[in-house]
Amino acid sequence: MERAQQGPRARYRAQTRAEIKDLALRQLAEGGGTALALTRIAKEMGLSGPALYRYFAGRDDLLNALIRDAYDDAAAAMARAAARSAKGSRGVRARLHDLAEAYRTWAIAEPHRYLLIQGAPVPGYVAPADTLERARAVLGPFLPLFATGSPGPAVAATVDEMSAWLAADGTVGAWVARYAPEAAGTPDTPAGEARAASALAGAVLAWTQLHGSVSLEVAGQFAGMAHRGGTLLGAHMEMLADAFGLDQAPA
Repeated sequence: MERAQQGPRARYRAQTRAEIKDLALRQLAEGGGTALALTRIAKEMGLSGPALYRYFAGRDDLLNALIRDAYDDAAAAMARAAARSAKGSRGVRARLHDLAEAYRTWAIAEPHRYLLIQGAPVPGYVAPADTLERARAVLGPFLPLFATGSPGPAVAATVDEMSAWLAADGTVGAWVARYAPEAAGTPDTPAGEARAASALAGAVLAWTQLHGSVSLEVAGQFAGMAHRGGTLLGAHMEMLADAFGLDQAPA
């Protein structure tokens, strides 16, 4: 089986699928999700419509592949940023800024792919269930940072709700433990539960701040304004770091 997968036919199939995806991304970059047209892709490749369906079952199947690739690429960019940031003697607050800027940098460099995973790419499209784990991989590097914090009153209600979510959904606890095992401690102790809830609350709040700021910048909403997108995002991260007492000893 492995030899067959590595043979010329399998390589040709993989190359053709990659070419289809490249053309689809070009369409998305030029006209957004509604511009995606399999018939036009087939024509550009010199394929018949039925021939194209040998590689992707339909529009949604192609979108699924593009979305999975985008999440995986974004997650890899975040993991690289986290590894680089952790190598130095930078504090947690500085590492939060590093991650936020890495997220913004990827989105600006890949705006059509960012919008593909952070919005509804085509009316009526429903992303596959496995994108949840991929989305969590993008946010995973934020978890160990906020697990070190001491959440203040401004985020107390969110932390409480995250505690309830952790208790109700084992997959969420597994996600936190995967990325912040040493910071979260023993999850079934009060201190461990508090750190896990802090980690989850911080990651979710970071996501909302990132998405709000970055999506506006990617969509060109800051045009004609006097600030840079990075400056605005940095201010959001500073306020979030203050709310979680980052770089302070946990209570």
